[in-house]
Amino acid sequence: MTHTAFIAGKAVPAASLGTLHEVADWRLARDRLPGLLARDGYVVLRGALGREQVMTARHEVLSRLATVGEIAEPVDAAIATGSSRRAELYPDLNGFWRSVCESPILRDLTHGAALAEISQALLGGTTKPFDFLWLRTMLEGRASPLHFDHVYMNRGSERLVTAWVPLGDVPLQAGPLVVVEGSNRFDDLAACYRGVDVDRDGLPGSFPEDAVAFATSRGARLLTTDFQAGDVMLFDMFTLHGSCDNRMGGGRVRLSCDVRWQIAADAEDDRWFGSPPMGHGDLSYGGLNGAKPLGEAYIAR
Repeated sequence: MTHTAFIAGKAVPAASLGTLHEVADWRLARDRLPGLLARDGYVVLRGALGREQVMTARHEVLSRLATVGEIAEPVDAAIATGSSRRAELYPDLNGFWRSVCESPILRDLTHGAALAEISQALLGGTTKPFDFLWLRTMLEGRASPLHFDHVYMNRGSERLVTAWVPLGDVPLQAGPLVVVEGSNRFDDLAACYRGVDVDRDGLPGSFPEDAVAFATSRGARLLTTDFQAGDVMLFDMFTLHGSCDNRMGGGRVRLSCDVRWQIAADAEDDRWFGSPPMGHGDLSYGGLNGAKPLGEAYIAR
């Protein structure tokens, strides 16, 4: 990593920044993956997905955004126009975003054989993905706050992982994922969030404290890395994570998606399965920030 990381507009001091552990060839490390996940709360698998397939999915998403005037030509540069005709052309914003998230080209990547094989190696049994897909379009200056995934998806299986897939190269300045080092072992903090359900309890899921200050108070660092198309990061429900700010400049948008995989025989959280899935507050895909025209204020959840 050759650039300074920023979180919530603040530069992360070099002493507070570290690099995520990574696996160069996950198939050679297949038997070690569950232990690595237990140790760190995450695994970063380099080149686990086909780069060409990732870039094809990226192009598909950007092309759909271009049809509503949000991405300039050439679309692969991912430069926001600063305007949008989405609400004009598609009054049903939920339906539009569902059609983007359920594109067969994107689903072949997020719900395909590669992630099925990886999730089975991690969880030790036959797995299936959530039907719901979290597709994220991060404008310049935006980021995801720290949070545990548990509070958003705890009505079904406890044997599940999140797979974060960068749709394209995501170097440090683009706002990659960041993890609080050792947070999967912060049992006192996990106890405060265990069983919390953001929909049922009406509580925010995001972590309220400054990321650097919190990590420092725990004697921990904020871990991240430069990601390339084809990499994937998987993590458990009690690893505290968010993202760095997108500081690419020039109006460039960072694309990524999250898909959850669970043991197939376990109970389902019914918010995230079905056609369409209910989603948060029965809003389905309309509950995602990505469903709003690019540039509108984010939903705090």
